[in-house]
Amino acid sequence: MTTLGTPLSPHATKVMLLGSGELGKEVLIALQRLGVETTAVDRYENAPGQQVAHHARTITMSDPQQLKALIEAERPHLVVPEIEAIATPMLEELEAAGVVRVIPTARAARLTMDREGIRRLAAETLGLPTSPHRFCDSLEELQAAIGEGIGYPCIVKPVMSSSGKGQSKIDGPADVQKAWDYAMAGGRVGPGRVIVEGFIDFDYEITQLTVRALDAHGEVQTHFCDPIGHVQVNGDYVESWQPHHMTPAALAESRRVAKAVTDNLGGQGLFGVELFVKGDQVWFSEVSPRPHDTGMVTMVTQWQNEFELHARAILGLPVDTTLKSPGASAVIYGGVDAQGIVFDGVDEALRVPHSEVRLFGKPESFVKRRMGVALVFDADVEVARTQAKLAASKVKPRVA
Repeated sequence: MTTLGTPLSPHATKVMLLGSGELGKEVLIALQRLGVETTAVDRYENAPGQQVAHHARTITMSDPQQLKALIEAERPHLVVPEIEAIATPMLEELEAAGVVRVIPTARAARLTMDREGIRRLAAETLGLPTSPHRFCDSLEELQAAIGEGIGYPCIVKPVMSSSGKGQSKIDGPADVQKAWDYAMAGGRVGPGRVIVEGFIDFDYEITQLTVRALDAHGEVQTHFCDPIGHVQVNGDYVESWQPHHMTPAALAESRRVAKAVTDNLGGQGLFGVELFVKGDQVWFSEVSPRPHDTGMVTMVTQWQNEFELHARAILGLPVDTTLKSPGASAVIYGGVDAQGIVFDGVDEALRVPHSEVRLFGKPESFVKRRMGVALVFDADVEVARTQAKLAASKVKPRVA
């Protein structure tokens, strides 16, 4: 039996999120609906999740001492990493000492915060199919790796980054220096190391949302959401839809790969497993031990969206991954570099049939910063895709 307390009381069930952007904000809302006392932590003040949590804290989460001091002062029951730039060795230390439980585990947070840890786990430990890849510590090593087998075209990424930051495609020798410099500027925890990946001739890529939750006997069971198709530009998602059609063999293989990775990582919660697919073949790409940006579409497609699934799973509650309706999402970008922008056209966007809009409330806008998302459900997923992009286009951010 799971017991939940009352917020702001001596018996409160306390959850701390490390990272409070748009995804963390929705997790916090889901937790609050279950009567959980929430603390939203981020590197800047008034982050989206801090606007809805019971408590807001601003620290440098990659600083182990700041992180330790905050957790020891607040004493949450659960710590939920929502971004990569966190001092995960300190989380492992605190978890080992019994100070806190980390979601899904401190080890999983450490492995998945850098591309090297998770790629070595998938390719070397689990023997899963991945793209050809090499890790490089210098421009010279990068040039050598490309020349010794990776070849052109290829993709260069910092080993620690998120949402496509520092990622670029190399088509020939003239692009290598620029790609290296861009990766050095885009890494989350300082420069120095990249992964270079050879191209896979895939038909499409999906996100396989995978949930590890307790059953009635207290045993962990794995649940799968319908596959989510998505379009990425420079590694950053711009639209997604659910379900994405797959052959039965490809779907079964995608779930086998997702289960192998998440079983190894362990713990409870929702994982976003990114996969490349060609015909019936599936290659592992990446995994996030938390809700995934492409999974925002589940806010209109599933009876329990990915944020509710994560909240339920980490609290030991039952989950239901049933699809409610096909649907799609499309990103609303800031379009301008400014603080405290305003949004015109939200009424026009919501006149698109079956549409919803989420504006994240980020205090500062950048031209290519994700500031909102349009969501549409429809019996026909292609209609939903078209309508979601139409709704997103109606929202016009501008300087006030």
